Amino acid sequence: MDPQPEPSQNAPSAERAPAADPVPADGEQPSDVAAPVPGAFAVGDRVQLTDPKGRLHTVVLTPGKQFHTHRGAIEHDDLIGAPEGSVVHSTANTGYLAFRPLLADFVLSMPRGAQVIYPKDAAQIVGSGDVGPGMRVLEAGAGSGALTCSLLRAVGESGRVTSYERREDFADVARANVSAFFGGGVPENWDLRLGDLADHPADEVVDRVVLDMLEPWAVLPTVAAALRPGGVLVGYVATVTQLSTYVEALRAQGVWTEPYAWESLVRPWHAVGLAVRPEHRMVAHTAFLVTARRLAQGAVAPMRQRRPQK
Repeated sequence: MDPQPEPSQNAPSAERAPAADPVPADGEQPSDVAAPVPGAFAVGDRVQLTDPKGRLHTVVLTPGKQFHTHRGAIEHDDLIGAPEGSVVHSTANTGYLAFRPLLADFVLSMPRGAQVIYPKDAAQIVGSGDVGPGMRVLEAGAGSGALTCSLLRAVGESGRVTSYERREDFADVARANVSAFFGGGVPENWDLRLGDLADHPADEVVDRVVLDMLEPWAVLPTVAAALRPGGVLVGYVATVTQLSTYVEALRAQGVWTEPYAWESLVRPWHAVGLAVRPEHRMVAHTAFLVTARRLAQGAVAPMRQRRPQK
């Protein structure tokens, strides 16, 4: 009788019954329930929809509502819970790209009282003004609240922005826009005052000052008294005559570094394959920006040397 071969270690073992799924404990969700997507759209979120032609539409998500376009209706419920960057389709099967609007998008579409400071200039003001977390910023005037949103973001919760606005109707628009952008009401670290910056108390010391007003040179004594030594003053003026008057007023006061004036121009480019060229339209002059720093009390800046005129 032939000897039986020894069982191989590679031989298949007997099949085992599949293990039963664990029973979820009280309060736990079953494993087949999808986890919520981080950053998904929620009720009350402001959503920007972009159609195939690049046109923008802004909606605030409300359960059960529809947003109607000339290409059909879009259900809000299709967006609630969807991740940012999703594509939602209208009843006419047109796709719309869904994102939360950037601050620049919000500024260009928000209701206006006074003319807004455009994103290209707001970025220059925050950057060249060196506005950062924890700083105390003084602003005049508030206008429609566009720059205020950028300043509040820059200073963070530990900083503070004080805005002066002479016109009550403009102040109401600014308050509504800032509240809409941040959601949940007006930020606690924003103080909107109806009145003139000239009445600002000198004992309320600030780190940065931004002036967007018709005659910024008229409030320079008040600004010099409230801005700490080394603080940055940023002026925003629209015309060449305003620029000249304002810069000479800074020099005459004798408590500032040499003013630096410039403007920013934004020119988009068309870039498709080898067809690379400037776009036919650009965002050119909107205003002049002027920066200067506060000297220490009693300090006299060295005379700026300039080339002699021929």
